[in-house]
Amino acid sequence: DHVLNVVKIFEMTYLSRVLGFSVCFFSMIIIPSLVRSSVVPNGNVTENFEQEIKNLEKFEEQNENLISRNDLPCDNDAHFKIQCTSVRRAVRKWRQRSWMKGKTPPHVSQLFDEPYRPQDSKHFEVSSSSSFEAKPERVQDMHYADGTHLRSFTGVDQVYMGDYHAKSPFAVIIDCNSPDFNGVDGILGFGLEKSGSSYPTPILFALTDPTNAASNAQGLQRKFSFFSTDDAAEVQLGGFDPETVTGPMWYTRALSDDDFIVGVTSLKFGHDPKGAVELLQFSTPSSYGAPSILDSGTSCLVIPADNMVGQLRNKPWDDFEKNFAKDKSFWLQIGDRTFKIPPHQWYLDDSDEACVQPAPASMDGLLIGDVFFREYMVEFDMEDEARPVIGIAALNKAYRPIGQSVLGYYELQKAPRAKLQLLRGEETMFPAEHSKRLDEVDQIPIFNKKGTQYFMDVGVGTPRQPFTVIFDTGSAVFGVFTYKTDLPASVKAQLPSYYFSENLHSLEQVSESVRPASWSPLSASPAWLALLAAANVAMFAAVVVARRRRAAGGAKLGAALQSNYGTC
Repeated sequence: DHVLNVVKIFEMTYLSRVLGFSVCFFSMIIIPSLVRSSVVPNGNVTENFEQEIKNLEKFEEQNENLISRNDLPCDNDAHFKIQCTSVRRAVRKWRQRSWMKGKTPPHVSQLFDEPYRPQDSKHFEVSSSSSFEAKPERVQDMHYADGTHLRSFTGVDQVYMGDYHAKSPFAVIIDCNSPDFNGVDGILGFGLEKSGSSYPTPILFALTDPTNAASNAQGLQRKFSFFSTDDAAEVQLGGFDPETVTGPMWYTRALSDDDFIVGVTSLKFGHDPKGAVELLQFSTPSSYGAPSILDSGTSCLVIPADNMVGQLRNKPWDDFEKNFAKDKSFWLQIGDRTFKIPPHQWYLDDSDEACVQPAPASMDGLLIGDVFFREYMVEFDMEDEARPVIGIAALNKAYRPIGQSVLGYYELQKAPRAKLQLLRGEETMFPAEHSKRLDEVDQIPIFNKKGTQYFMDVGVGTPRQPFTVIFDTGSAVFGVFTYKTDLPASVKAQLPSYYFSENLHSLEQVSESVRPASWSPLSASPAWLALLAAANVAMFAAVVVARRRRAAGGAKLGAALQSNYGTC
């Protein structure tokens, strides 16, 4: 009897634990995964913003009839906003990567292959500038999707770029973990300011601020143009030099107020437009097309690898591979205008590489990189802060980028804003209107020393300290490095203590490759948890069978004892 009681106690304890685990497993893993699969088909959006998706879908249901083309689709159209967000997040992760025919696309699972080496970069000497002002109460921890992490605080000083200068805020970068900045002194972001951002005012906005008395660029139009060649590039502030283009500049409004996003309504691949294969086969007609970022920091053309959560009937990457031929062209349609990307731009004969990439699973759009900027001059017009305008014109191949900064005055074409304001329902591009005034345009050389990553020379401080920084249309941050150990004591005292107790260039490399991850039910994979649950169910069944056998055996044993001893 004592033994049977002990067995019963063990069984009840074990059974209660199995049932408890099963309840926890189904409540924490199975049920949430079922909810997610019903909210986000195919799991194409990462979990860290699933609540945002729920809010957007609710917004879409409540405001379906209120969405119009005069709004910003990337902000006000709930479903399209999800797509825009996915493209924004992918920009940093998939830059500077090419695909070679017949090889597996590169993976980015590890953080970095080499460490950041601060000694390779020039650093801003804060104490040597008589005009520097520190704003240590404004700090920034900048994280990017590729794992890059920068720490900085805001400083204010004289900034020199081409023939212009202004007193401007900028990021004083004191720590970094990314080898992308080895031999580089900082970053020059020409992108749009993100709403609610704590970053310093973008440099182009500071230069053209009419209230900035310390600027000689107050009359400069808030726009710039960019193009590249195989070995150089050029940015033109204030507009563009008409000699750099052939034919008219075609304009359309951006679909977002904080990113240079356009809608690509068609992407064909073939020898001629009529016989080309359509890579974007929309399931239903799309007013906006696929959200696409024009980004100087992306080398290649990045296209969807899946059906964009059911929006496409096909998988563009699969169709591209199936119809691959290195003498074919791409035809990219933005609104009602078609732009050709010829074979020599996307296929690199010297290295036998195709500069076309499959997008990550969480990206529902395109990235349009250097393969486009080598064929077209692209103008980024930010005169209207609420609605940027993007212009595209065929590049004059006879034009050669300048070797040093040149300031010129041109009778420029301009965006037809009145027509662009009337857009509603579908994307359309309008040709430029001619201006009757001469506008300043400062042409600034950009050089290339790492594939298709572009660099510009700038100056900071009084006297001017020269720096070479990465030019980036996908970022709004201008910042240069400084040694945190050389900061004045008064500045150090106001910065967070962890700025000095940690070094990103050593800490984060180790944390990714050496530090063991702690295990928890939520961090384990669903497959492992399912296997564990199945093992428990099997053990539960074994206990039940054993118990029944033991009960049957006990009855037989009792009967035998009674027959043998019952008459005693």
